[in-house]
Amino acid sequence: MKQKILCVAGARPNFMKIAPIMEAFNTSPDIEPILVHTGQRYDEKMSDLFFRELGIPTPDVNLGVGSGSHAVQTAEIMKTFEQVCLEYKPDYVLVVGDVNSTIACGLVAVKLGVKLIHVEAGLRSGDRTMPEEINRILTDSISDLLFCTEKNGVENLQKEGVNVSKIHLVGNVMIDTLLKNRDKAEQSRVLEEMQLTPKRYATMTLHRPSNVDDKTIFSGLLDAIETIQNDMPVIFPIHPRTRKNIETFGLSNRVKNMTNLRLTEPIGYLDFLKLNANAYLVLTDSGGLQEETTILKVPCITLRENTERPVTCEVGSNQLAGVLPQAILNAYQKIKENKLHTPQIPELWDGKAAERIVKVLAG
Repeated sequence: MKQKILCVAGARPNFMKIAPIMEAFNTSPDIEPILVHTGQRYDEKMSDLFFRELGIPTPDVNLGVGSGSHAVQTAEIMKTFEQVCLEYKPDYVLVVGDVNSTIACGLVAVKLGVKLIHVEAGLRSGDRTMPEEINRILTDSISDLLFCTEKNGVENLQKEGVNVSKIHLVGNVMIDTLLKNRDKAEQSRVLEEMQLTPKRYATMTLHRPSNVDDKTIFSGLLDAIETIQNDMPVIFPIHPRTRKNIETFGLSNRVKNMTNLRLTEPIGYLDFLKLNANAYLVLTDSGGLQEETTILKVPCITLRENTERPVTCEVGSNQLAGVLPQAILNAYQKIKENKLHTPQIPELWDGKAAERIVKVLAG
């Protein structure tokens, strides 16, 4: 008899993780996957585009939760997801990553006696002021099966006392998606449309509340960005929260005067993959981009004081710079002077993580 698994996709970073899992599950004779989209976050049009580009099937259930504070969003997801669990009676609920839907759906599952699978388990930044860190720790503590992307994740879970029989190092499903779509992304015309020359521009994402909700930190980041954009165009798909704070903090004129800082609307997966693959460097406070640039072997400067993805710094192309302007510019100088170690590909980041997950479940 097939195992019925409710697979939850919340915010956009989840889509790249859920796509290879759904594909692997749909080809398995042992698994009946049911896709649940929580409808979390701000960009419905972009969500639809990501689903199309990544070949994710139309969700069986869309909770339509929308935005809200952490408490409101988590509560709404729990209320609506409970009804879905009661209706479908799954054998497992599978959650990915570290967004609010991850912990919300995880809590509902275990309280109903449904086994919980966490994909991308064990990642730790050590910074409990990050909402994502709380989501990660709590989800791991209640999960029955924990699939890890890197050895650090396995070690973190063992230190926290998780039974080793629950922990599996399978690789990184987001890298499955990148490797599968790399050739398709190369066909994108985004460089021509934006009049960019390969390796002569940077890309940037900036959305973390600790960076963009604090005027002093945000202004300091702009100090560093101002210097970098003097050397090359910086392509900046801007998050609504970041755009709003530029106005709130009276930084609009300053940003406008940076003629090489090019603010754009959010960009689809394939176009953004093409942009990042051909960039001279990537500046980000995102987790996923630290991983993607490691595979692409593109220098990455992470604008944070910590990372839950240390393998990207240990063997990959990532530098953890912090948020002080001089530290960021020092990292930039290292790239210019070619003083970085030769990036390597982390263990099992080979495009087969979802296959390994199926093997464990089919067991």
